[in-house]
Amino acid sequence: MPEEKENLDGSIDLRGVLCPMNFVKTKLKLEEMESGEILEVFLDDGEPMRSVPRSIKEEGHKIIKVDNLGNEYRILIKKA
Repeated sequence: MPEEKENLDGSIDLRGVLCPMNFVKTKLKLEEMESGEILEVFLDDGEPMRSVPRSIKEEGHKIIKVDNLGNEYRILIKKA
């Protein structure tokens, strides 16, 4: 069964961006979006992956998918 293509409303590549700027940039991108839209975010493993999803959830948004791409991650966030 072919994998369903996600309907993305935005994408931001934050590989190489240090904390807390990666969360700030994610938050600013989400502020430009409508409720219910999906944002794709690329993050480095380690501190960014520990802190950004947690901070996003604290803001009330929902992490709907996490893909481990080796030493980096792709996460999908549904805006609250």
